[in-house]
Amino acid sequence: MSTVISFNRKQKLSENKLAVLARKRKIQAVQKAIHCSQCMYKCEKCGTQIDIDPAGQKKRTNQPSGPFRFCETCHEEYLDYIAQLQGRGDRNCYWRNTNWRETWRTWINYQEAMNQYLKSKAFRKLVDELKQTGPNQ
Repeated sequence: MSTVISFNRKQKLSENKLAVLARKRKIQAVQKAIHCSQCMYKCEKCGTQIDIDPAGQKKRTNQPSGPFRFCETCHEEYLDYIAQLQGRGDRNCYWRNTNWRETWRTWINYQEAMNQYLKSKAFRKLVDELKQTGPNQ
């Protein structure tokens, strides 16, 4: 006689597979949202490595810190972007034109949107849910 397949057992296995897939999607969502965004060793704009001293501070002299972690090049560009918004800026850098400013404005808006998303109730609920279920559930 052929083997009898338990419908309940088959359904339970299917539900478990779906739960595992759902958890993987949730973990991937969290990883994608915060992947390297919190890394203090990388420039937030271009991703290059930033020199950090043992106390965890950027090795930078006489440069005001802003809301972002930048490498030297991106920091200099950011300062020029702010200066241009104030009607100043380095006139010798002719390539820092309207399109360049729009790129910076868009990048800053993206950073603000990501910060809002990471602070949203839905994202916090997702992180809390993953904390409660543990790594293997």
